[in-house]
Amino acid sequence: MAKFVGAHVSASGGVENAPKNAKNIGAKAFALFTKNQRQWKAKPLTQESIDAFKKNLELAEILPQHILPHDSYLINLGHPEEEKRQKSLESFIDEVKRCEQLGLDRLNFHPGSHLKKISEEECLEKIADSMNETLRETKDVILVIENTAGQGSNLGYKFEHLAYLIDKSEDKSRVGVCIDTCHMFTAGYDIRDKESYDKTWDEFEKLVGFEYLKGMHINDSKPDLGSRVDRHHSLGEGKIGLDAFKLIMNDERMNDIPLVLETIDDSIWDKEIELLYSFIK
Repeated sequence: MAKFVGAHVSASGGVENAPKNAKNIGAKAFALFTKNQRQWKAKPLTQESIDAFKKNLELAEILPQHILPHDSYLINLGHPEEEKRQKSLESFIDEVKRCEQLGLDRLNFHPGSHLKKISEEECLEKIADSMNETLRETKDVILVIENTAGQGSNLGYKFEHLAYLIDKSEDKSRVGVCIDTCHMFTAGYDIRDKESYDKTWDEFEKLVGFEYLKGMHINDSKPDLGSRVDRHHSLGEGKIGLDAFKLIMNDERMNDIPLVLETIDDSIWDKEIELLYSFIK
């Protein structure tokens, strides 16, 4: 079973520290922010930093395709106000270019929010336009849309939203999705037992397609099924329970993609990684 599990590690002090932090917890994959996710502007990456990142990646024996960088939480590609959407778009394009510089082939992002000012359809249209503009301005990096819990006015909580954005993409080879198990569950997709797991993933296959699955966030959930609230929990501590994660670890459709923990206690990530690997039959 070619499974690559890790966590969203800190890149504090420079992106080159992320591979070291991943190696320290026994990760074979990881996520990181390539810049401070709470600021719009960031200093460009230095060549020194880029070289050190690549060197540390080799030392950690982690492949670029098992890394799932995450964009800034400030970005809203579906912003109802054009000026603010443009600001988000420029920031997003910059993040894609940072991935290019680091030799990474994908960037994970939350689709966007209508802020109750425009319809879901209009917002999805704006997100699709932003994605296409990004595809035209950049090269090689896959834009990986993350499903959301549907909290507030966030879109991406239905498989249909993800399918729509892929469908509108001008270059299908450069779009994909990341499925977060907590978001999936609180958006109403059950995966707690074999029967519901199969039903949910069959629907995913039908609407989106596994060829677009470029990564997963592996999280248990504090809130209940369908609550549309985004609060992660440690594995086995939440409402999803361990059976779902056993199924994922033995599902070959999740082979060779980054499986990234964003659970709430980073002090036990090494143990959670071990636990997940122990599920493989």
